[in-house]
Amino acid sequence: MAKLVSKTYGEALFELAVEEGKEEEFLQEIESLKEILDANPDFGKLMNHPKILKEEKLKVVEEVFKGHISKFLHIVVAKDRYPEIDAILDYFIDEVKKERGIGVAYVSTACGIDEAQKKEIEERLLATTHFKKMEMHYQVEDDLIGGMVIRIGDRVVDSSVKAKLYELQRQLLRVQL
Repeated sequence: MAKLVSKTYGEALFELAVEEGKEEEFLQEIESLKEILDANPDFGKLMNHPKILKEEKLKVVEEVFKGHISKFLHIVVAKDRYPEIDAILDYFIDEVKKERGIGVAYVSTACGIDEAQKKEIEERLLATTHFKKMEMHYQVEDDLIGGMVIRIGDRVVDSSVKAKLYELQRQLLRVQL
């Protein structure tokens, strides 16, 4: 249900931005809003508090936020969808990136890699995908033992030693003596 809500509201916001030709302006406002909300978790508690009247929440939104975002937040709060605000904003950001041909890749390695290796990974991903640009996120996971795991959207390429050992174990368990 939450995924459907985030898609519906995020898509509506994206379509409005495209219709007005203000994708960049909306993107900047949304990213600023995400930073503000992340930095102020008490605001989320206020918006989600069941004993605070919806009218009071709407007044707070109007006073704190101005411009396009205040109208959007007004709708989200009025429809009792504030608990899904992060997913809605993420959906919008993903749609803008998709429209611009920007892919987001999460790369996990067993040990740190240098800038030359990072550049090579990015170039290979650009060559094997339809994206014009990649936004790369790297992290080290000791339990991979070796190799790497790359995730782009819902696609995962796992060439880690951990995955290969797991597959070998499964094959050995299937062998009957």
